[in-house]
Amino acid sequence: QVQLVESGGALVQPGGSLRLSCAASGIIFRFYAMGWYRQAPGKERELVASISTYSITNYADSVKGRFTISRDNAINTVYLQMNSLKPEDTAVYYCNALSRGEVIGPWGQGTQVTVSS
Repeated sequence: QVQLVESGGALVQPGGSLRLSCAASGIIFRFYAMGWYRQAPGKERELVASISTYSITNYADSVKGRFTISRDNAINTVYLQMNSLKPEDTAVYYCNALSRGEVIGPWGQGTQVTVSS
């Protein structure tokens, strides 16, 4: 069974940086694209960034140029480097594995990112 464990969230000031990690198990990690999602209070969950099995990346317009997704297939982990954080980046961040654009795993507990002065 797919398991996804996110970590690295914190309270950070505007303009700050964070690096999120997501450890995956129960899948052959290198065979799957991976995505980072976020859900802010009162809003739907949205895709923030994705990385293919060939490490081709895509980003939501709202984070382009500020966030970087990467993966380490040797340790079944996907990362999200977040720079120049803004208050509107405040959300619970989740990762998931993707197959044909659809998530395949149950959602993990997520990791809270709060951007506030």
